[in-house]
Parts: sequence; C-alpha cells; structure tokens
Amino acid sequence: MDFLVQKALDGDHRAIARLISLVENESPFASQIMAHLYAYTGKAHIIGVTGSPGAGKSTLLDKLISSFKGMGKKIGVIAVDPTSPFSGGAILGDRLRMQDHALDTDVFIRSMGTRGSLGGLSRAAYEAAMILDACGKDVIFIETVGVGQSEVDIVKIADTVCLLLVPGMGDDVQVMKAGIMEIADIFVINKADRDGADRLAAEVNIMLDLYGKKAWRPPVIKTIAETGEGIDELSKALLDHRQYLSKSDEGKKRFYSRIKMEVEEILKREIAKVVEERWKECCNDELISALCAKQVDPYTVAGRILGDIFSRG
Repeated sequence: MDFLVQKALDGDHRAIARLISLVENESPFASQIMAHLYAYTGKAHIIGVTGSPGAGKSTLLDKLISSFKGMGKKIGVIAVDPTSPFSGGAILGDRLRMQDHALDTDVFIRSMGTRGSLGGLSRAAYEAAMILDACGKDVIFIETVGVGQSEVDIVKIADTVCLLLVPGMGDDVQVMKAGIMEIADIFVINKADRDGADRLAAEVNIMLDLYGKKAWRPPVIKTIAETGEGIDELSKALLDHRQYLSKSDEGKKRFYSRIKMEVEEILKREIAKVVEERWKECCNDELISALCAKQVDPYTVAGRILGDIFSRG
C-alpha cells in the first residue's frame, strides 16, 4: 500500500486510479490512504461545474481543460453520473465528450456514480478530489449529475462553483428560486447563440442586484461551448475568483467550513456503519412481526438500538 501511495504521489495515473477505486469501494485501506495523503492536500483549485441536464457541462469542460492546459496546468476531472436506484449501475458516459484528452499525461479523467446521494455527489467524489489534489493536479473539475435545484452539495467541496444555464430550458423561471441559484460564484449562459440568451443574462443580473452588494459579485458570462466562444473569458473569471479567495475572509471561512464538514461527514459515515451492523443483528422475523402487529413502534425499536450502541461504547 505504501508503494502504491508513493507511485500516486509521483503522478502515476494507474496508481491514482487504483487509490480512487479503493476509496470508492470502501476498502479497509481507505481511511489509511486518506490519512496518509491529507498532508499533501490544499494546493489545487477545485472547480464545481453544475447545471441542469443538457446544459452542455461536459462540452464546456472539454474546452476548459484545453484552456487550462495552455496555461501549463495539470488537470483532474471527476465526472459524476447518476446511479440507478434499481440496478445500482451508472452509464458513466460524460467522459465520452472529453475523449480528446483521454491519453493526455497531464489530464486525469474519472467517472463516478452518485451511489444514492441526493445532493448530486457521493462521498467518494470528495475523497477522489482530495487524492487528485495530493497527487499534484493544479486544477480539479467536478462535474455534477445535473439533478436540479437540490444539487447543492458541490458548494461543500468546490472552491469555485460554476452554474450553467441555457436559454429556452425553463432556466428563466428557476432564476428567482432559492438553493441552486445561491451557490454559484460564476454564472454561465451556455448555448448563447439561442434566442433568449440576453434576456436570461439580464434576469440573472437582476437577481444578483436583489441580493445586494457583496465583495464578490458573480459574473454572468455567455458561452458557446461547441465553438469555444467565451471560454477565455470564463477561464479568466475562474482564475480571478481563485485570487479573490486567497486574499479574502470569505476564502478563509470556506476553508474552515470545509474542514469542519470533512470531520462531520467521516463521523456520520462511521456511525452509520455501526448502526447498520447493529440493526442487522437485531432484525429478525419476530421483531418485524411485532412491528407489523403494532405491538411496538419503529421509534422505540430505534431508541433501544441506539441505547444499546451507546451503552456498549
């Protein structure tokens, strides 16, 4: 394991892929891997790319990779696809739109499933980003699944959140809604050659005016990902936001919040494992029959299990 970790730290893509697989599959070595790599993290710029399905996230990412490669950056990409609640599988097709970079030694692309997460990301996506950070990637893009207004987990991970909107897809109605619209550091009006692009940009700016003056006002950038139009402007905005975070109190607050979130998520996961194991021990036909017959209620059963766990601890 130490040899594998060292190979990954030296930039070996096969070793990096193996580490991510071990963490994603919740290997017994996962905690050991993350603990070892933690000291090497904190250097990369993590950029979240989110938006509704069909907004052109993968195509835009393909162009952004080329733009940042031109700056001499080493790039990691985590493309998250929805996991089926029935089969447990995922198509993992977003990387098909980034095939131009598949063999590039400075670009690492990994597809991952959400594994039931409702916020658009799995816990493994965050840990994969940390692995790529530790292994020398300068910029890490995380493309979320595009599930809509509930997809706000990306703000817990990313330094910069880039929200894609497309004219003619109902986004003009979503502009005034809370949640997904409040997490963006940069708004991108993609497919700006369509009718309604200027109106959508104006509506986003009106919304930003309603929020009042802030130290960082999210820019609204129009792009046509297919042709690359607006990509240079977007790349500059991403770099500007990175610079802003490095010098502002908000950047420090985000960093502290992420560290706090990281410990909380680990605690939740470990507690959930203990509770799940205890429930498997307690769950039998007799108990289920008693619940069905209303002889006992689920709250009492859960309370007893938790009480037993804490008394053991």
